[in-house]
Amino acid sequence: MSGHDAERTRTAACIPALTDELAAAGRLAGLRAEAVADVAALAARLTAAPNDIAAVVVDATSCSPADAMAACKLLRRLDPPFAPILVVVGMDQLDELSLRDELFDDFAVQSADPRELAARLRHVLVRTGSTAASSVVEHAELTVNLENYQAAVAGRALDLTYMEYELLRFFATNPGRVLTRETLLNRVWGYEYYGGARTVDVHVRRLRAKLGEEHAHLISTVRSVGYRFG
Repeated sequence: MSGHDAERTRTAACIPALTDELAAAGRLAGLRAEAVADVAALAARLTAAPNDIAAVVVDATSCSPADAMAACKLLRRLDPPFAPILVVVGMDQLDELSLRDELFDDFAVQSADPRELAARLRHVLVRTGSTAASSVVEHAELTVNLENYQAAVAGRALDLTYMEYELLRFFATNPGRVLTRETLLNRVWGYEYYGGARTVDVHVRRLRAKLGEEHAHLISTVRSVGYRFG
């Protein structure tokens, strides 16, 4: 999961498959997912440029548990051993992790929400002392910087008010979810804000205008409910 500048070129390599959930988790963690089918090639890449890859996600649901553990073992045998490693397993594969704690740093069950996967990625990065994930969230051509309160689309900086930025940030960190107007009011404006649903609609309209006609579709209306981002 890599970005466009030195701070965001770190990758979370996914072995052997890349799913929508893993890609979404990467965006939420400020990374970009990259599918890697050849574990040996990944090991060579890690040896040559260890700082390019922030984490490895081993998807045991897309291969046999034995192959998944073999991939983890190969990465652990590198000098120095690679960390962090996150293993994704099915509910029926949990027993395969028993007595193998030394091969990975954390695991997630296949049905996990992308937000949980992202949280686990951040957790293993911090716990293993790896460089923290970038504070930039990316979706298509949109980038939202969580540290400096700036956003850009297709390389064009967006001139946003504070609340427009906060609304866009909340959308971008919750892709694919249907968000009611009440939820948006509570989470973006705060529980003590007594503005009505029209406040949300006005800000969404302004955001779409600033995103431009080509990217306005990133925020779609869910009739009689609210909005969905992505």
